[in-house]
Amino acid sequence: MKAVVTEKAPKAIGAYSQGLDLGNMVFTSGQLPIDPATGEMPEGAAAQAEQSLKNVKAIIEESGSNMSKVVKTVIFLQDINDFGAVNEVYASFFDEPYPARSCVEVGNVPKGALCEIEAIAVK
Repeated sequence: MKAVVTEKAPKAIGAYSQGLDLGNMVFTSGQLPIDPATGEMPEGAAAQAEQSLKNVKAIIEESGSNMSKVVKTVIFLQDINDFGAVNEVYASFFDEPYPARSCVEVGNVPKGALCEIEAIAVK
């Protein structure tokens, strides 16, 4: 097992890795919608979902896999009413068959974000 580290996704803000490469699988930590170049978060749930997914993609690709090999995702939303907007952006990152997915509303997301997204991919 080895850590996956990329400058194309935000640095970890705690005691965790951006991702872990197990050789045949890669697991990302939950990705906040932080632009790694600016440290800023965009406004709105759709824009935040897009940035979170760009961060997930950067980690997956750094591991040597790609988004077509993502098998499972989890989306944490501050407000489940953002589901439609987030789902539309999410669909643009994947092709059928889509990954298995869970989407839940949570009380709070770190740094006041509207969403956080994590993924598991095969290699």
